[in-house]
Amino acid sequence: MASGKTDELKGRVKEAAGALTGDQKLKREGRVEQAVGKVKQKAEKVIDKIKDAVG
Repeated sequence: MASGKTDELKGRVKEAAGALTGDQKLKREGRVEQAVGKVKQKAEKVIDKIKDAVG
């Protein structure tokens, strides 16, 4: 499973490629992938905090 940062970076690349080629679908997919990456990063932080608290 890809990390949140990886997903966010892939999304940025897709969005940029879509902008360069005029492909609106690719651009939207990139934005969605970036959002997914950000959510994953937040979830990863929560999981780390829980692990630290539990021990």
